[in-house]
Amino acid sequence: MAAKKILFLVGDFAEDYEVMVPFQALLTVGHKVDAVCPGKKAGETIKTAIHDFEGDQTYTEKPGHRFTLNATFDAVKEGDYDALMIAGGRAPEYLRLNNRVLAIVRNFAEAGKPIAAICHAAQVLAAADVIKGKKISAYAACAPEVRLAGATYVELPPDGAFTDGNFVTGFAWPAHPEFIAQFLKVLGTKIEL
Repeated sequence: MAAKKILFLVGDFAEDYEVMVPFQALLTVGHKVDAVCPGKKAGETIKTAIHDFEGDQTYTEKPGHRFTLNATFDAVKEGDYDALMIAGGRAPEYLRLNNRVLAIVRNFAEAGKPIAAICHAAQVLAAADVIKGKKISAYAACAPEVRLAGATYVELPPDGAFTDGNFVTGFAWPAHPEFIAQFLKVLGTKIEL
């Protein structure tokens, strides 16, 4: 397997697990992952948030860790990457307002490159207008946006993920085993034990 180069879009208050776990897992299997955030450079950090499901009507939020970016957003050239991953949490609320973020997402979609989005990251996909006719999963609160963008919302349990062509989407961080496994499959990554 040839290592893939993956662009990872993150931002302040991205969900901690949805940043840390995929980033580390992709590095572990030999892929190169460039984590970027609009307005920030390599070496700078983002604040993450820990979202948990504790029996309330929605998730709870606690302070997470600082995550150090290893690439500079303004230096991104989509053609240098094989795939795109977008972290969830609250970051997608403002990432979807950035025209350059939306252009990056559209470029990957138009090129048919793998795109992985978990939890609230579906908000970015919807804003970029790239999911019409697709089947997309996300945190349940994002279902209306997914539908308004012309996609079919795939209702899954919190540990569920779904692949439709080059799009791999998951409900939230409890879906990491399925979400990461499906993304690795779309990437063509083979792991032998």
